[in-house]
Amino acid sequence: MHIGILGTGAMADALGGQWRRAGHQVVAGSRSRGDVRAAVEHGADAVLLALPYPAVVDVVAELDLNGRVLVDCTNPVGGPDFALLTAGGPAAAERIAAAAPGARVVKAFNLCHESVWRLTPPVFAGHPLAVPLCGDDEDALTVVRRLVRDLGCEPLNAGGLDRAGLLEATAALLIGLWVGEGADAQAIAPPLEFAGG
Repeated sequence: MHIGILGTGAMADALGGQWRRAGHQVVAGSRSRGDVRAAVEHGADAVLLALPYPAVVDVVAELDLNGRVLVDCTNPVGGPDFALLTAGGPAAAERIAAAAPGARVVKAFNLCHESVWRLTPPVFAGHPLAVPLCGDDEDALTVVRRLVRDLGCEPLNAGGLDRAGLLEATAALLIGLWVGEGADAQAIAPPLEFAGG
């Protein structure tokens, strides 16, 4: 698979490195180097959006992403209280889709710190990490499911792009618990056999 990455930071390096090890051809581009367009042109199969949230809408609006599978791993979270920056409005993924109307946007990979994506594979207590996906295009979701499995993880259907805001709000909650409180956020959910009552 040919994967382009918009961004050259920690998330881009972690996910891109794992996909290279899985045999994919990966090209990352940055705004500062001026080669972000090359990453889009290379990413014939998928383009990972791994930029800071405040920059993403402007960047995607300037690029030709028509028909591209655009994987959004951004988190619109900021401030000392880890607030959701999109509260009361469209989700970040929906804003990205509006700025790049021809792109097939899938929200994924936003619930974990980059260090988790460097694990080969991310397995905890004998279980592979599950990665929720939100998107409306089944072909795009199929591409992203493969990328998830190539990390040694399991994809989960979390609904359409209209549910991406739930993933982003979950990230804000988890980041606040992990970073702000030093809490084991995994402890807030019971095992599946107890979830239904």
